[in-house]
Amino acid sequence: MNRKPRITVIGSSNVDYVVRSATYPQVGETIIGTSFQEFMGGKGANQAVAAARLGGDVSFISSVGADSQGVQIKENLSNECVNIDGIYTSPNNSSGIAFINVSNDTNKITVIPGANYDLLPEHIDQQERLIASSDIILVQLEIPLETVSKAMELATLHSIPIILNPAPAQPLSAELIGKTTYLTPNFSEMQAMTGLDLKNQQDLEIGFSQLFKQRVKNIILTRGEDGVIFSSHSNQTLQEVKSVKVVPVDTTGAGDTFNGALAYSLASGNDLEAAIRFSNLAAALSVTKNGAQLGMPTNEEMHGYASKL
Repeated sequence: MNRKPRITVIGSSNVDYVVRSATYPQVGETIIGTSFQEFMGGKGANQAVAAARLGGDVSFISSVGADSQGVQIKENLSNECVNIDGIYTSPNNSSGIAFINVSNDTNKITVIPGANYDLLPEHIDQQERLIASSDIILVQLEIPLETVSKAMELATLHSIPIILNPAPAQPLSAELIGKTTYLTPNFSEMQAMTGLDLKNQQDLEIGFSQLFKQRVKNIILTRGEDGVIFSSHSNQTLQEVKSVKVVPVDTTGAGDTFNGALAYSLASGNDLEAAIRFSNLAAALSVTKNGAQLGMPTNEEMHGYASKL
């Protein structure tokens, strides 16, 4: 592909407020934290930035409030070379925010969606030409489900491959899953979708089979430091790609980095296994720095690290 891969991300945008502490507070307990930081976030915005950092021609469809956070979000995305023409400004709600508590290299996140829930199917209809000209679209579940459905409907109409990152976990119809080209749950999301423990090979095989019966084409199960298990509807053989071992500093946004990198690599013409290996490396590098977006690697950083392996 001589031109940059065209990626359209439809999803959420937030401002993340990060509190760090030695332990998590228990119910009714007050503890003293060690630091506070403010970052740009939201699964959609994170994934858009990840794909753009790697060299994608990325457009983002989202909704922000008519407030200072909305201005921040759009300015940040523009600075990351993401096309923001598809961002709607809602008069009804404030921009989305997320409170992230980080302790011992793990995180707990509370999201207040705000204007993210004002991104409606009619806004997606207005972006049909953009979707139709994309090499791939990437959606998550921090916006209304009917909006996700409309985006996937238009992508299917124009034969555009769809990555569905089913996060946060919620019930999905077989129709929606059946439109999905690449489904990318993490371990807990896969458990929620299948109702299985997934602690052994038999459970994994049953879980993948359940989803394949709903006609999803490819399943990519991300498991953090335990790597990725993936399979395709055409052969349904479970394959594993090991993670890249690094010393983690902040795991926030690792999954979003993986999904953005996957969109970039697949849209660049790579096969699924190569795209997963590329995305694993991007996700690993992202956790070596603080902040969901600040740690996301560029293509140059990817090549530099890969040359040392």
